[in-house]
Amino acid sequence: MYWGSVEALLASTRRRHYEGQVQLIFTSPPFPLNRKKRYGNRLGEEYLAWLSGLAKDFASLLTKDGSIVMEIGNSWNAGKPTMSTLGLRALLRFMEAGQLNLCQQFICHNPARLPTPAQWVNIERIRVKDTFTHVWWMSPYDKPKASNVKVLKGYSRSMLGLLQAGTYNAGTRPSGHKIGDKSFLADNGGAIPSNVLTFANTSSSDEYRNYCLERNIDVHPARMSPGLAEFFVRMLSDKGDLVFDPFAGSNTTGAVAERLGRRWLCTEPLPEYVEGSRGRFPTARAGAAIELAG
Repeated sequence: MYWGSVEALLASTRRRHYEGQVQLIFTSPPFPLNRKKRYGNRLGEEYLAWLSGLAKDFASLLTKDGSIVMEIGNSWNAGKPTMSTLGLRALLRFMEAGQLNLCQQFICHNPARLPTPAQWVNIERIRVKDTFTHVWWMSPYDKPKASNVKVLKGYSRSMLGLLQAGTYNAGTRPSGHKIGDKSFLADNGGAIPSNVLTFANTSSSDEYRNYCLERNIDVHPARMSPGLAEFFVRMLSDKGDLVFDPFAGSNTTGAVAERLGRRWLCTEPLPEYVEGSRGRFPTARAGAAIELAG
């Protein structure tokens, strides 16, 4: 873990050790909000220029079949019940600057999220609560390393019944697709997941949080769901591959990567978040982050 900004890492001599070596950049950059947060989000055109300015550098770190996965949250126009398009514009400019392909769009749904924006949802009651973020899978390549076999989910009860019965309602569907018995009755060890990923992310007493509270360290206010990180680390990398999170926060990505047998690298400029992230590594808390100049 590097204590410093990703810009400092990219400007340092250490960068050459990582060029062409990163299999997956998985991150959730500061969201394009219309109000300042302590973790340093930028606003408006400044945000667009900043994020797109990193695209070429990120692409240069990737292996020949590497991927970039970026979570970008929704934002609202200040004082108005209308949504900002800044996140979408940031994505398009980032892809253009890095000459990236959009491999697939995902939705990360958190059904337990509080009803926000409060003014329009709770007080004036003119909007419904916002419970998802966009997750964009990108790559400079048409076919980056990926396997949905590594993220199969359990079969539904009805599918298990069909597999046991050995019969399926075959035939032509209204869409025109013709389905035969054999193609839908093979037991592949699980079902292929959809691109809508649901994680409640409601834990308030996990080991990381307890570690911070015991030591009077600020808890990161926007922690990523470990399930989201695990899905993409599993799908887009293999054991031994290098995973990089340039906006680590509490370092959920690094902890998940280590648990899954991947090597990991991350940068985080706020020292309290670096210190608190030790709580995610109970067997290695004596380790030290490397400080970056600048």
